[in-house]
Amino acid sequence: MKKLDWYILKRYLVTFLFTLLILIPIAVAIDIAEKIDKFLQHENLTFFQVVDDYYINFIIYYANTFMPLALFIAVILFTSRLANNTEIVAINGAQISFTRFLYPYFIGATIVCIVALLMNHFFVPSSSKTRKAFEKEYLKKKRYTDTTVREFSLQLNDSTYIFAQSFDLKRNSGYYFSTEIYDGIQLKEKLTAENINWVEKDSVFKLYRWKRRKIYKDRDSIFSGNSLDTAFAFTPKDFNYKNVMAQEMASPELIKFIEISKKRGIKNLNAYLVELYKRTSLPIASYILSLIAVALAHKKRRGGIGLNLALGISIMFAYVFFLKVAEVLGAVAGANALLNVWIPNIVFGLYAIYLYLNARK
Repeated sequence: MKKLDWYILKRYLVTFLFTLLILIPIAVAIDIAEKIDKFLQHENLTFFQVVDDYYINFIIYYANTFMPLALFIAVILFTSRLANNTEIVAINGAQISFTRFLYPYFIGATIVCIVALLMNHFFVPSSSKTRKAFEKEYLKKKRYTDTTVREFSLQLNDSTYIFAQSFDLKRNSGYYFSTEIYDGIQLKEKLTAENINWVEKDSVFKLYRWKRRKIYKDRDSIFSGNSLDTAFAFTPKDFNYKNVMAQEMASPELIKFIEISKKRGIKNLNAYLVELYKRTSLPIASYILSLIAVALAHKKRRGGIGLNLALGISIMFAYVFFLKVAEVLGAVAGANALLNVWIPNIVFGLYAIYLYLNARK
């Protein structure tokens, strides 16, 4: 790399980190002001717990959230400064093309993208789990919640289905449970029980007042009893499908969960797919946002850095708004989650290409 590349790359990364380090303390200060009274309500809550369990994970989450905004603002700031100091004029005078001028920017975007990918897919889900557990314990009002799942059905594999009229997730017990095994469309076996309890230490279900019916070509066999210990290819957590769970799963776990859920016949997994896809689409946006920012700020304007910054922030908020709308639409049943998540990048990518072609002239 040439001295110019190192110079721009260093400014790129330093300004990005500086912008991020400005935004994070502001977010922390606002959060402390909002929650200080709730912290003080708990006499057993120590300062170390607040910092270790909540604010470290809070910083990880919001550093990842603010990363695109910090990147965009940083590139506009230092590129506008280069333009105002006529450094870009000197670069053009050295017959360095705009495309060549972008090389260090894209190297910087690659570094940020790799860090963001690692955070999104592995570190942020783990920290979110700890932070949300802390919020649930100390910050949210404890209210009565109905933990009962009603009229539940699940496909375990190509031939096995289970049904439960109700299942209490808190007590791990349910009523009127049945499982059916098919050969094609032909019912081969059915097991029913009035009550079902999960025995966690043995990882089995205990069925009460059960009846099993096996169907053969010329006869049926029926067995019954008061209690029966049996294992199934599911656990009580499979009764509970909450979208927030996706944010707390590392990507390998989330992918496995989606695959198992598809095999079990869960129809709408778009909320999970949106969460999975955006973990990649948002880091890739580093390239798009960097290109837009450079194309907007590389020329000296009469309004100076302020005008470039105002224009850039407007575009950034338009991107964030578009992204949130796309996420909501992508989570709707029947929508193409992958396409919806990537639409903001596609649209703003085309805009970036348009700005790039104009900037080359």
